Amino acid sequence: MKIFNPSRNLILATTIFLVFIVPLRAQDSPQDFLDAHNQARAAVGVDPLAWDETVAAYAHDYANQRRGDCALEHSSGPYGENIAWSSGDMSGVEAVNMWVSEQADYDYGSNTCASGKQCGHYTQIVWKNSARLGCAKVSCDNGQTFITCNYDPQGNFVGQWPY
Repeated sequence: MKIFNPSRNLILATTIFLVFIVPLRAQDSPQDFLDAHNQARAAVGVDPLAWDETVAAYAHDYANQRRGDCALEHSSGPYGENIAWSSGDMSGVEAVNMWVSEQADYDYGSNTCASGKQCGHYTQIVWKNSARLGCAKVSCDNGQTFITCNYDPQGNFVGQWPY
């Protein structure tokens, strides 16, 4: 004889929700950050980055420092760094894609950005000597989002091409 068990049904419904809905909102895992970076790197023939727990710990510590104000300020630390801010919930992949979109404003032949444009986020992502990556995302106290990715060794040296 089957007995209707509301607790069991709620657990089953929650599990189904988590299995099918939560992965759609992912895009903040180390692998998500790596995949987005390495796709851009592969497009220009640069070796893939590897996730590094030391670099990720640095990114996590700095992101937590920004939790109180969500200020778009660089850490000035020992690594290359890209940062992003959103008034809402931005995913890690969305941040990386935003930085990669700067490729449209980068001219490889002259190794310059288009006038009035930024492309340093993009060039850091594809910097040939960078080998290790660590990223972090925090929801700030004011409801905004702060994302940072750090690169070791850092790139964007004046007079050098990224790849």
